[in-house]
Amino acid sequence: MFGLETDIFLLLAFCLFAACAFEFVNGFHDTANAVATVIYTNALKPNTAVVWSGFCNFLGVFFGGIAVAMGILNLLPTELLIDQNVYHSIAMVLALLFSAIIWNLGTWYFGLPSSSSHTLIGSILGVGLAFTFMPENTRGTGVNTSKAVDIFISLLASPLFGFSLAVVLMFILRKTLDKPLQKLVFSEPKKNQPPPPWIRAILITTCTLVSFFHGSNDGQKGVGLIMLILIGITPAYFALNNDLDPTLMRGNIAQIETVINKVDSNVLSPLNQTELAETKREIASLQDQLSKPLEGNVFPQGKRLNARRSILLIDRNVKDLLDSKNVNISLADADVLKTQISENTGIRRFTDYAPDWVVLMISLSLGLGTMVGWKRIVVTIGEKIGKQHLTYAQGASAELVAASTIGASSWLGLPVSTTHVLSSGIAGTMVANKGIKNLQGGTVRNIAIAWILTLPVTMTLSATLYYFFRWVF
Repeated sequence: MFGLETDIFLLLAFCLFAACAFEFVNGFHDTANAVATVIYTNALKPNTAVVWSGFCNFLGVFFGGIAVAMGILNLLPTELLIDQNVYHSIAMVLALLFSAIIWNLGTWYFGLPSSSSHTLIGSILGVGLAFTFMPENTRGTGVNTSKAVDIFISLLASPLFGFSLAVVLMFILRKTLDKPLQKLVFSEPKKNQPPPPWIRAILITTCTLVSFFHGSNDGQKGVGLIMLILIGITPAYFALNNDLDPTLMRGNIAQIETVINKVDSNVLSPLNQTELAETKREIASLQDQLSKPLEGNVFPQGKRLNARRSILLIDRNVKDLLDSKNVNISLADADVLKTQISENTGIRRFTDYAPDWVVLMISLSLGLGTMVGWKRIVVTIGEKIGKQHLTYAQGASAELVAASTIGASSWLGLPVSTTHVLSSGIAGTMVANKGIKNLQGGTVRNIAIAWILTLPVTMTLSATLYYFFRWVF
């Protein structure tokens, strides 16, 4: 019979493996988004294309930052992120991982370009909604509603943007290129014959950009998953960024306290009054911990989750107070609060982080996954969305739209569906070329059905699994 520590270690190892498996599946599930156009225009051989795309995905994760990763984490309510019961955290992680992997594998098997982003977000929302009805939830909702709305708008708008911009790009190419050049770029590639060098360079460049930005966006979701696992199961080691000097937090806390003390509690709603009182308590708790000697200039292991709890509660409550109509503070004081809780210069920089080894592990998982299992969805992207073979102009336009959309979303810290952006871009180029009749209705319908069903199915599945694992653990 294993001891408690051995049980937790085995569960941690399994959860980390499952997270890497999700990112591996994400790699071969989404490979088509980058390589379909270069394969179907003969710009690169299939094996060369997937290896190159895998390498660029690896680089995208490694150099893409962690803004999207933290956005994924922040979908969950603060109470769920600071639950002291390790087995509750394990139940949460297993539920969302299993739900995401099951849906990803299912849609891949049927060759449907479903979104891994959509899948993971649906799984997280399902766990959050399930938590709503747990006895330890005292705030009514188990989802960070404002963050969920931002992400939902991003997921909804990105395919519409991809379709529209692809149509516009095709129109611009037709109006600006002279007739000989038009004939070349709008013609179907000759079988087994590579395009002219300059067209080939454009296609490979756009493939490279999509692969890199796919890594920087989708790869960060894997980073967020790993951090969720590490913080939930081993908070003594990963609740805070121990590379930062915790005494730097003193200045942030002092400035937050100064502004918070100016708030008149008499004009606040009961909820805001509770949040204000809780903020003051958590500030006092942090100040108490920071007043004690810190061995090795880090919080003691047993105190790190408490410190993380205080930081997250201060962050949440301050944001709620700033959004409240009853809180009357100056714009200057509001800016002070925003600065002092931010992830760049404020207290959130101690909680919003990812070690290099985590980023490397996800980079490898996504990069290796990109190199296998790609053919099913490549065929759908390249042959089944439109009724004609991809032209050079269509391939370059769709990839350029995808790269710019995903890159902008990563910069803004918003998860976006690479699959939906590129497949909608391909559809846009087909419509721009020969009208709506140039689309294959069956494929477009199946993609749309998968897009519509992803959220409700993954939410239901992850919520059910969460209840099951809570019962097991």
